[in-house]
Amino acid sequence: MKQADIQDIPKLRLDKTKIRVVLDFDDSEEIEYWRNSSVIERLQHIERLRRINYGLRATERLQRVIRVVEQEQS
Repeated sequence: MKQADIQDIPKLRLDKTKIRVVLDFDDSEEIEYWRNSSVIERLQHIERLRRINYGLRATERLQRVIRVVEQEQS
C-alpha cells in the first residue's frame, strides 16, 4: 500500500458514548446504512477494521506462496 493511500484513510477515533449493547439485534438499519454508503466509504471501513485487528502489522505485505502439486494420473 502506498503512503498516499494510507493518508487517505481518516484516523481512528472511538466515541465510547455511542456504543450500546443489545440482546435482540435488528440489523435492518445497519444493512440500509451500508447499502447507501459509497464504495470508497465501504473500503475505508474495511481498512479501519483491518488496522484494528492487525495493528502495526496491517501495513505489512502479505507473503506470497506458490505450490506446484503434481496429480497422479489414474
